[in-house]
Amino acid sequence: MLEAGVDSVDNGVAGTASESSGAAGTAAPDDLDLVTVPARQGLEAVDILRLRDGVGPVLHDGACDTLGFLVPPGTAAGWDLPGSACTQTYAGGRGRGPRGADEPPVAGTGWLVPPDGAFAAATDPGVLRAALGEAARTIEAVDRCR
Repeated sequence: MLEAGVDSVDNGVAGTASESSGAAGTAAPDDLDLVTVPARQGLEAVDILRLRDGVGPVLHDGACDTLGFLVPPGTAAGWDLPGSACTQTYAGGRGRGPRGADEPPVAGTGWLVPPDGAFAAATDPGVLRAALGEAARTIEAVDRCR
């Protein structure tokens, strides 16, 4: 699983964070939080977000077991979505701190959706929560058909 930051809150969602959404290439907040989910659910959510509301930068771990969505700072404090976790991270991988601008903010990860290819600087937590819920229902429906 992706690991970042100093604080971790398992499960949940913060309130709205549309204030940090914007076009790709817009300056990101100094600190972003990271919502991690199992890869299968995360990939479904990425597809849903790309088709509808846009998606911010997304990380994958080296084993491709987990995806991490960059979300606005403060999201970790109220994140309560079962099956996911939200941690605080630093600098959003945008050139601050010890890692370079093109490098992910978490060691041992890579970009699934890099910042320059993302719709926004961060994914809105409310929109992400809805997409993750829809993804879980889709996976459950597919699994019932097997």
